[in-house]
Amino acid sequence: QVQLVESGGGLVQPGGSLRLSCAASGIIFSINTMGWSRQAPGKERELVARMSNGGSTNYADSVRGRFSISRDNAKNTVYLQMNSLKLEDTAVYYCVYCSGYECWRKRRFDSWGQGTQVTVSS
Repeated sequence: QVQLVESGGGLVQPGGSLRLSCAASGIIFSINTMGWSRQAPGKERELVARMSNGGSTNYADSVRGRFSISRDNAKNTVYLQMNSLKLEDTAVYYCVYCSGYECWRKRRFDSWGQGTQVTVSS
């Protein structure tokens, strides 16, 4: 079981930036992917970005070019740098972990964080 703890959410004005962090603990497999999902009120959960332990990344079209994911494998921590934030980025952001090849593409998620609120408002 992997435990995920997010931090870094908050209130920001449109056009601003925030950085989310997620620290993983527990039994972490060597082949894994960590990433972020979000859910806005009244909307379905959306996969936002992911990064494998090898460094490959993928972004949702809605955030590509504005968000950047990175990770520190030594610390088992993943980050999400969010720039040029828009009103529609308001959501609860969840850290996600999965293990094994293509686990993200196959939606075989092992652990979710408790979520951190990001609110974009003027």
